[in-house]
Amino acid sequence: MGFSQIVLARELSLNDVRKIAAATSCQLEYFVHGALCVAFSGQCYISHAHTGRSANRGECSQACRLPYDLKDKDGKTIASNQHMLSMKDNNQSANLRALAAAGVSSFKIEGRYKDLSYVKNITAHYRTLLDEIIEHPEADGPAYRRASSGRTTFLFTPQADKTFNRGYTDYFANERRHGIEAFESPKFIGEPIGRVKKIDTKGRKFFDVERVAPIHNADGLTWYNPKGELTGLRVNRAEAEGGGEGIDRIFPSEPLPADLVPGTSLFRNHDHAFERALEKKSAERRIAVDARFSATAGGFALTLRDEDGITATATLAAAFEPAQHAERALATLREHLAKLGNTIFTAGDIALDLPAAPFLPAAQLNALRRDAVDRLEAARLAAHARPPRAAPVEPPVPYPQDALSYLANVSNHQARAFYAKHGVKLIDAAYEANEERDDVSLMITKHCLRYSFNLCPKEVKGIRPDPMQLVNGDETLTLRFDCKRCEMHVVGALRPHVAKMRDTVVAHKVSFVPRSTARP
Repeated sequence: MGFSQIVLARELSLNDVRKIAAATSCQLEYFVHGALCVAFSGQCYISHAHTGRSANRGECSQACRLPYDLKDKDGKTIASNQHMLSMKDNNQSANLRALAAAGVSSFKIEGRYKDLSYVKNITAHYRTLLDEIIEHPEADGPAYRRASSGRTTFLFTPQADKTFNRGYTDYFANERRHGIEAFESPKFIGEPIGRVKKIDTKGRKFFDVERVAPIHNADGLTWYNPKGELTGLRVNRAEAEGGGEGIDRIFPSEPLPADLVPGTSLFRNHDHAFERALEKKSAERRIAVDARFSATAGGFALTLRDEDGITATATLAAAFEPAQHAERALATLREHLAKLGNTIFTAGDIALDLPAAPFLPAAQLNALRRDAVDRLEAARLAAHARPPRAAPVEPPVPYPQDALSYLANVSNHQARAFYAKHGVKLIDAAYEANEERDDVSLMITKHCLRYSFNLCPKEVKGIRPDPMQLVNGDETLTLRFDCKRCEMHVVGALRPHVAKMRDTVVAHKVSFVPRSTARP
């Protein structure tokens, strides 16, 4: 069809990736970190059905993060007030080498609405892991190279656990396993930091924490209350308590809540010192260049060669004048040639090909270096070849099906024309067209609540894949199980007020007028 690179579904296993890589010449991209949408991408319509906000258009109301009761076909409650559709966050740190060997060449970090510290910390974390893989290939494994130039140095130590997450999972990369769910809370619990040792019972102004790492002023601490709900507080002041090693006295900004008692396990979901460090300059990425400074018939030449083998030469017309202090002159020469400042380059080896130490004014040396850098940047741009785009097969390859349901998300004439071009005869409108008014699959997912609660017919003899229910307040969703495909369908209908939204839209005529040349 003309695709050059494809983003693989998050649910695919390493074995699936290997099969795809063997069957295509497309570059493969794989999500390695971030929030997980529990549904197959493009196949979740709960948000639109309940609120009119389309998840496919970036307006998801995140029904998957709500608490539900899970009931069997007879209405018996199996679990109560848990976030049944909420997944832990994706973290493929341990699988990067295996993913690369399977055929993935681009690693994707989910980053919608993420803040500065998230971007800095998580990209640094994966950059460090990739550098390790590139620089230390396995003896019997493939060798890799960077897709782009330069090396990154960090002014902090990346720690993925300190950035917002709901706990981590590698999802289905290593096939189906327990522990992918974040049933307890969709919030950031944080890293384990210690337990409450003593409470100020009289004034309830402070408490002592037996901690595994120092607690800082303005840190955020969390814990689970007796109802199983995640709660927390902000530290106003933390003091090392002299009565015992590894104990801090915590003074919160508000009176202590009643549910904080001795023995409570604490987590830190905001490390103030770590966040402050990330507010400053935290990384540098530079391309290494070697320099060769030589004498010519008419003066001097400076040749720069970068780590990709690209070279550029700048010349300086000047008379050769021997320096009075040769050693000092050569040191000064090297110093000025290495001053690459705010450029994208950093100096590597500097070779001097001279009959003797020359005397050159600093201004001339600096001008020569700047000229050489400009020429090298131009040479790099000229040498950069963008990957060619794949050409679609002609005549167009036939689509595997000749009919498409609302699940194909066809909502405009371009999408319709695309499928028609590839031989599809019957094309239903996307769910957002509000033409599906009855119960349909509002979500299709590989996550299975029967499996999560050890009720999987494939694992427990005598159990049938009967439908179940998810209940949140007045809202009831039916769960149906396709055991052959190992898929769970969340079934429901369009709410009446959403169905009316399309019916009440008033079409406005758009008219165009010539642009006025007059200014107000």
